[in-house]
Amino acid sequence: MPEYLLLIHHDEQTWLTADPAVRERIQHEHREFMIAHADRLRGGNQLRPISTATMVRHDAQGRPVITDGVFAESKEVLGGYYLVEAADLDEAIRIAAAVPSPFGGIEVRPIHPHEQP
Repeated sequence: MPEYLLLIHHDEQTWLTADPAVRERIQHEHREFMIAHADRLRGGNQLRPISTATMVRHDAQGRPVITDGVFAESKEVLGGYYLVEAADLDEAIRIAAAVPSPFGGIEVRPIHPHEQP
């Protein structure tokens, strides 16, 4: 069955400064989402704040260039993800519509599996 990555984009500052009761309610909604979709859920996690990110790029000679943080042109950053199995994109979108995301949205990306050697 095909797999889809549900990428949770959100306004990190709004999340970090939200009332603790609001944050707890959203965490509870995520737990409820995981229970409701356990048969399709193959993984998922919340990500640490973007300030903890490290970016690895390559220069023109192919050497790695390491920088702290990421370059983001928008307020919304990747805050977490779920990996789900779904019969097709329509089902993946229905599952994504149930993900709590009051401060952003969900990007649905089909997984392109690598062939096993």
